[in-house]
Amino acid sequence: MKKRGRKSKKPEEKRAEYDPSSILPLELKIEILMKSPPKSIAKLGFVSNHWSSIIRGQVFTDLYMRRSLAHPRLLFSVYRPNMQMQFFHSCSQEDPSSDHRSVSYTLNSDLRYSFSPPIGGLIFGQNNTKAMIGNPSTGQFVPLPRIKTQRKHIFSIFGYDPVNDLYKVLCMTVRTLRGPHYFRWEDPMWEEPMTEEHQVFTLGPKQKWRMLECKYLHRHHSGSQGICRDGVMYYLASFNDKRSLMSFDLSSEEFNVTKLPEDYILQQFGNMVDHSGKIAIVSQAYSGPMDLWVLEDVSKEEWSKVAAIVPSITDIVGNDQRVIFRGILSTGEIILSLLPTPKPPFFFLCYDPKEKTARKVVIQGIGEDYAAINVFFDHVESHMVLSKLT
Repeated sequence: MKKRGRKSKKPEEKRAEYDPSSILPLELKIEILMKSPPKSIAKLGFVSNHWSSIIRGQVFTDLYMRRSLAHPRLLFSVYRPNMQMQFFHSCSQEDPSSDHRSVSYTLNSDLRYSFSPPIGGLIFGQNNTKAMIGNPSTGQFVPLPRIKTQRKHIFSIFGYDPVNDLYKVLCMTVRTLRGPHYFRWEDPMWEEPMTEEHQVFTLGPKQKWRMLECKYLHRHHSGSQGICRDGVMYYLASFNDKRSLMSFDLSSEEFNVTKLPEDYILQQFGNMVDHSGKIAIVSQAYSGPMDLWVLEDVSKEEWSKVAAIVPSITDIVGNDQRVIFRGILSTGEIILSLLPTPKPPFFFLCYDPKEKTARKVVIQGIGEDYAAINVFFDHVESHMVLSKLT
């Protein structure tokens, strides 16, 4: 009688036999992962199917995201033209002077990407019709299909649809009309509404850009970034010859418009920000108080106004420079940066409107000469591994 040969074990099974961690209880493994940086967690997911099943499992994913949401971070996007490198740096949002981490990403030598505010740990970058999605916590970036347009003026917003658990990108392109009134480029109110292309991309394999219809003839305001909040994208635009707040519901994929307060400074100098989970417009002329308009009720178009007097910063920075509003921390402190950008090391100011005091926060390692720096708020770290999307 012929003996039946023993079935050889798969490489995965052999690795499991020599993996000391295989004898550890699941709770201890999760505890180890929770103490590891996101880049190490992402790499560990490729070591074995066992670790991958834990890392990509719902239990660990929920625990990790819950902790990340409880401790939001400031994210700095730094472009160094002399090195052709996009550099990401993050720190604690509760205490910006602590817990600093960096990830670098080498770009093509002829490209500089502009980034939308991060959502759920991911960030969207665009350079003309080229687009990519990335995880700045792990340093993984993957290209998206090219944006379908031959026009040069492109505005994109990145967001998350909690109803359908989907990430989406809204892209708008403008058909530029030429005329003598466009020489008055310094006044944004001379930007008349123009025909735009609206298209959306849903993150996932084998997806394509889809054209959308918008019944509101408007033009987005190129000087302001969009914000996604609770499944709705918001951005400033010119509508009926006035600056207005446009919104795009990621679930229904429908547009809407909200009137802004009849305030001259807001109409001329308003910039949209996220204020404690609410959409707000900050307005400040070249000098004087900083006004914050908070959208209390979208359906009723109700706004509340808060005025914050910004103190002189001469005693802090040693000279008289213009301050730019960047955002508001959960503590109520206002983040200000300087124009022109100060020499290294890079720093920003935290101003407490209640105590009327300001403090200087230095960020080491990102303020090299000629570096272009953007600041994003409420970034949450993620260990998510991105699949190929093109």
